[in-house]
Amino acid sequence: MAAKVKIRGKIKNGVAEIKSLMPHPMETGTRRSADGEIVAAHYIQTVTCFKNDEQVMQAHWGPAVSKNPFFAFKVKDAAPGDVIKVSWVDNKGETSDGELVLK
Repeated sequence: MAAKVKIRGKIKNGVAEIKSLMPHPMETGTRRSADGEIVAAHYIQTVTCFKNDEQVMQAHWGPAVSKNPFFAFKVKDAAPGDVIKVSWVDNKGETSDGELVLK
C-alpha cells in the first residue's frame, strides 16, 4: 500500500468541504529518464469517496493529473461524527486511502 491519503474537512450549514492530498508519482508514460529510457506509466485511475460507508462520489482519472494531486469536494447532509473516506486505485493495482471523522 502506498502512502496514506491526507484528508481534512469542515462542516458549514450541513455541507462538509473535504480536502485531500494523495501522495503519488503520477507518471504519464511519455517522459524519458536521464539515460533516455521511457518511464513507465503509473497514475491514479479511480478515486472513490464515502460518507459512513456509502459511496458519495467516484472520479476516473488518467495520466494527465499532476504529481501528488490535491482533490477537494463537498458532501451534503453532513453532521458531526460522520466518517469520510477517500480511496484510490492506480493503473498498477496499488491502493491507498485516508479517513476523517467530521467534528
